[in-house]
Amino acid sequence: MPKLLILQGANMNWLGRREPELYGTTTSSELDARLREYAATKGFEIEIYYTNHEGEAIERLYAAATAGNIDAVVMNPGGFSYSGYALRDCVKGITIPVVELHLTNHYARDIHSVSASAARGILMGFGINTYFRAVDAALDIVAEISRKN
Repeated sequence: MPKLLILQGANMNWLGRREPELYGTTTSSELDARLREYAATKGFEIEIYYTNHEGEAIERLYAAATAGNIDAVVMNPGGFSYSGYALRDCVKGITIPVVELHLTNHYARDIHSVSASAARGILMGFGINTYFRAVDAALDIVAEISRKN
């Protein structure tokens, strides 16, 4: 059974409360419950990790890479998007595929994510549904890797 790490970056713990006109009204705990239900329905495991500290995000990714128990990462870097060069370098340095996501369309808001260049792929602009599309993309990548091995 595949296992995904859902890595939630800076400010994502305030989902549903912070700028709901941009990010919607679904809270982080509601999203977590929906993701766990989705995992149970589709037959995969998830670990959800929130941090407002870039170094902790990096440590969690390196721990996953070292332990070898995570098949893919779905990451919303949140506030790390703007200046998370160390996070980007970590993503470049691990072999676990990372799918980056953003709730809003960064191009429409003239925002650039510095970590995006290291990700296997990026989804953005579909609100909360972006998480489920990113999870599906990560599962597709895991299946592709399994077929090759």
